[in-house]
Amino acid sequence: MRLVPVPVDRRGVWSGRLPVTASAPRLFIPPVSRRFFAPIRSREDSMSIIAERLSAIKPSPTIAVTTKANEMKAAGRDVIGLGAGEPDFDTPEHICAAATEAMTKGETRYTPVGGTVALRKAIAAKLKRENGLEYSLNEITVGCGGKQTIYNAMMATVEPGVEVIIPAPYWVSYPDITLLCGGTPVFVPCAAENGFKLQPRDLERAITYRTRWVILNSPSNPTGAAYTAEELAALARVILAHPHVWVMTDDMYEHLVYDGFKFSTIAQVEPRLKDRTLTLNGVSKAFSMTGWRVGYAAGPAELISAMNTLQSQSTTHTSSVSQAAAVAALNGPLDFLAERNALFQERRDLVVARINDCPGLSVSKPEGAFYVYVSCAGVIGKTLPNGKLLETDADFVTELLEAEGVAAVQGEAFGLSPYFRISYATATPVLEEACTRIKRFCESLK
Repeated sequence: MRLVPVPVDRRGVWSGRLPVTASAPRLFIPPVSRRFFAPIRSREDSMSIIAERLSAIKPSPTIAVTTKANEMKAAGRDVIGLGAGEPDFDTPEHICAAATEAMTKGETRYTPVGGTVALRKAIAAKLKRENGLEYSLNEITVGCGGKQTIYNAMMATVEPGVEVIIPAPYWVSYPDITLLCGGTPVFVPCAAENGFKLQPRDLERAITYRTRWVILNSPSNPTGAAYTAEELAALARVILAHPHVWVMTDDMYEHLVYDGFKFSTIAQVEPRLKDRTLTLNGVSKAFSMTGWRVGYAAGPAELISAMNTLQSQSTTHTSSVSQAAAVAALNGPLDFLAERNALFQERRDLVVARINDCPGLSVSKPEGAFYVYVSCAGVIGKTLPNGKLLETDADFVTELLEAEGVAAVQGEAFGLSPYFRISYATATPVLEEACTRIKRFCESLK
């Protein structure tokens, strides 16, 4: 593995883009921006009211794609959006009923910062029942979605000089939250031939004395890749040898697995890591509750307390009504998941088959989530009918949207090119039409 410099602009700020290809694994360490250490600007330096730390991050690329697609729809274009990371199902009725009951009973006041006792008890019961993990209530916190629990954990633990290991492809927010905290994201590319999964030898090479966190996301956004218990055990052996390294495991897609895949989480597989693991989850994906904004984290009490202190000075707590709904979700039946997962699996199989029939594209079946990560290496370097050259995966998705009205997300947003992400969390007929358009676009290239 060799170190590869990451491009920065003349101000020393990382652009957020990586010169990553699907070749042999390489380790990318963006420089910590000089701007984190710069003195406060004088009036003469700049009249902007915006803090300089914001220059280190960028808006979410996935949200940008969805916004662009919606703008085109509003302008009268026929657009199929495959960029959204949320289920197309409604929240189950018993969960909505619990929210209505909470409002009727007047459960609309402030709650404890870390979540209601009822919700933290439900989370503790879920973790013990489904994952074999035992946590006290003071070892559990609730945030406004999974993203806030990640943000709180990072803000509580990451500072300039600290490194966070992020396997690529990655969820788009991991690097930017790290940078916002002044930390350094260390990207470890995970090749398709390894199922887009972090390999123990590459993890070992990435760890330094500055490493504080290793982030694991299983099943993964954007690839859908999920780690087996054996694969997690192999990674755990590496981490056990480095007592200063902690694990942040993002299990948001836990229940969305297919073909009989058995989900495992690292603290369950290796109990000796439990005191160095922050387990993240939520109700957004499995229960179709993305808009309810309920995520949670379980870990050592000292860390959870620090996260609560931070949250007490920001959002205070998640909506009381949303928390009541989450209690119903975690304590209620899960039978609806089997039907929904069967439909997701059918959609996955459809999209994989149709995409593999497109000239220049290829994709394998992922274990979970509702995404496929498509290689477009076979079309890079080809030209459009108008003579324009496709040089990157960003070019591919831009021209696909313009020519055929299909919105997908470029692989460079997730740190590994040349790929693009498709979400199959939409109706089957819509997916059929989208795949027809993608094939037509690929066939038009020369």
